[in-house]
Amino acid sequence: MSDQLALLGGPKAIREPLPTFLEYAGRTFGREEEELVLRALRSGCLSRNGGVMVAALEREFAARLGAARAVACSSGTAAVHLAVAALNPEPGDEFIVPPITDMGTILPVLWQNCVPVFADVDPETLTIDPDDVERNITDRTRAIIAVHLAGQPCQMAQLRTLADRYHITLIEDCAQAYWAKCDGKLVGTLGDAACFSLQQSKHITCGEGGLMVTSRPELADRAGLFADKAWPRDSKDLGGARFLFLAQNYRMSELQGAVALAQLPKVAEVAQRRRQRALLLTEMLANVPGVRPPTVPVNTDPSYWLYMLHIDEGAAAVSTAQFGEALLAEGVPAWVQYIVKPLYLASLITELRTYGNSQYPFHPYGRQEYKAGLCPQAERALNHVIAIHWNENYSESQVEQIRTAIVKVARHFASSATARRPAK
Repeated sequence: MSDQLALLGGPKAIREPLPTFLEYAGRTFGREEEELVLRALRSGCLSRNGGVMVAALEREFAARLGAARAVACSSGTAAVHLAVAALNPEPGDEFIVPPITDMGTILPVLWQNCVPVFADVDPETLTIDPDDVERNITDRTRAIIAVHLAGQPCQMAQLRTLADRYHITLIEDCAQAYWAKCDGKLVGTLGDAACFSLQQSKHITCGEGGLMVTSRPELADRAGLFADKAWPRDSKDLGGARFLFLAQNYRMSELQGAVALAQLPKVAEVAQRRRQRALLLTEMLANVPGVRPPTVPVNTDPSYWLYMLHIDEGAAAVSTAQFGEALLAEGVPAWVQYIVKPLYLASLITELRTYGNSQYPFHPYGRQEYKAGLCPQAERALNHVIAIHWNENYSESQVEQIRTAIVKVARHFASSATARRPAK
């Protein structure tokens, strides 16, 4: 392999395209999915109301996870909305959220006329910092939303203690963390409610879809109604009285349910294969100057939706953006600096673009000033991370090629820096 960077005309370190979540080679679809989809089609009913696939998915997912109830819906964002709406919050209630996540974690809070309050992150794991969560709790705090980022669990014992001490709800956003563990327990079983995504890129998928799980029956009941226009289907009342409260239509179709139901038995193995390949790369990167594998606290067991590579710009003698550009040219699929900026710097939030020109609910309820410096650890961390796309179907040879690409880029910039130093 030539030492010349692909960016400068050299050969790529990745010799053939890696499997991705957008193609068959990067998914776990098989005859099981085909058979259940055909069964749904042949039944003639593709709606969950009258069908059997979505109901079976709800029962099976809850049983495998170890929760009492699951409610299927149309997306991971919808799953978060079910958890938020199940609390029946008052306008202006506060939900403490991390600044490094998908906007789908934040939007449901706003749709319920509540206010996101951003707490900073642990700079090593990029998950929400329990100490900063506590600093942000007020008498208006209704819940904490703990996002298990890139498959890395939050410190749930500390968050659970805070939720209990201040009598607030703890919601887990597990969209990126199927079958990850914290203190030996599966994420999704540690809060009052949890949300999963079945979007195309997730550990298991039906294209789009979501699941909200809980062992609190009152939350499950209200979430189930909220997903279906607050229409109690077992009621014989066909008049307007059947719509019990303001709600959404987030129903999952039988085709989605069929695919997800067939995917479900595969999720534990998918998480384990991702974990094994990630640990292999971590071993391979020992002592590579300027780069650091993901930090994994000893009480957690991630499931690696992404592989978060940290760049020490001083030791690497190059910016994270330049390192990432070179890595992409070598054929390594990645998001350089992940979401680039914390979510509180998105125009939706900085310019308060919500309902017309009202700025509601930020005005009159907001108390944070959404500007640079709000969460300094998150801002610094995003400047130094490259999120490598991860896949359960990577072979050991492909992991070795990723390692070769990283080492090749690191050595190039290190040698270039040495050559630039003046002779003594």
